[in-house]
Amino acid sequence: MINLLPWFSLKSVSGIGNHLFKRLIDHFKSPERIFQASEKELTSIDGVTSNLAFSILRHSIPDDIKPYIDLVKKKGYQIITMADPAYPPLLREIPDPPPFLYVYGHLESTINNIAVVGSRNATGYGITTTKRLCSALVSHGIAIVSGMARGIDTAAHEGALDGKGKTIAVLGSGFDQIYPAENKKLFYKISENGAVITELPLSAEPEPHHFPLRNRIISGISLGTVVVEATKKSGSLITARLAAEQNREVFAVPGSINSHKSTGTHTLIKQGAKLVENAIDIIEEFSYLFPGENTLKEDKANTPQSKLSSEEYSIIQILEPYPLHIDDIMRKTSLKPGKLSSILLQLELLGIVQQTPGKFFSLAARENS
Repeated sequence: MINLLPWFSLKSVSGIGNHLFKRLIDHFKSPERIFQASEKELTSIDGVTSNLAFSILRHSIPDDIKPYIDLVKKKGYQIITMADPAYPPLLREIPDPPPFLYVYGHLESTINNIAVVGSRNATGYGITTTKRLCSALVSHGIAIVSGMARGIDTAAHEGALDGKGKTIAVLGSGFDQIYPAENKKLFYKISENGAVITELPLSAEPEPHHFPLRNRIISGISLGTVVVEATKKSGSLITARLAAEQNREVFAVPGSINSHKSTGTHTLIKQGAKLVENAIDIIEEFSYLFPGENTLKEDKANTPQSKLSSEEYSIIQILEPYPLHIDDIMRKTSLKPGKLSSILLQLELLGIVQQTPGKFFSLAARENS
């Protein structure tokens, strides 16, 4: 069992950030050996000055660390360090990995993770597409990573859970400060079917500067990052940039050219991100992990669309991924209000059409997406 005290003690030394912590661990292999090293050995590490070496050698374990670690464990959380086998192997590869992570749930040591992020103020199209995509991905043994924020993040976690798969939430706060508050139930659901993780102490508030730090973990723990609905100033683009800097794949789901919610994702596609329509678009990029998966095809003979009446099909031709009001649909057809409502209800039951508040209707995302 790893002794956590030296890890917390080294982290508390002024002047040692995540970059330098990793360099020290890579060289000395453990905090214990760092504290036992000579000044000459310490200063041989890039970034360690004589003053910092002196601070390390004279540093003692703060009195409040042990009670704090005991409290974390008492609350049912784990703390895993970079030396722990359960520490995510991909995360260990980035330049500034967290020396240790707080974990609620079960964090599996696997690289089969895909991050899915996007707008907090997502459209119905974005929510539906995200849920379908994540549900399809987990059916292939992929775990979905996101930030448990409102909108696309929440849809990503829910899609994974709906598909009976694994999901990992990375918080920009401590476990005593769940954000947003309405996702507290989701916090517990995720812990039962995956893990919630953070590098921040229990009482850390969801402060703005915490989220870019969180984003590097989201991308760092994943093989690739998928962006669904993002404006040009979206924080999701930070995650995409970090993924590229970490030599990970970047994917983007296209939206309407008339929607400002997708201007950021379209920019990513122009810059070389792979356009994603379905789960296979992502899986084929990792064919070495999923042999044969990229040959999967949609069985059109068994799709609900193949059994539609002519009236139902005419409605499908009118609808779009973005919502239309029932009055606009009525103007484009010769159907009476009662008949139109009946057809829309039937299409909704088939999972082809989605209704959003205010009598707006849109095409649901493709089943194989």
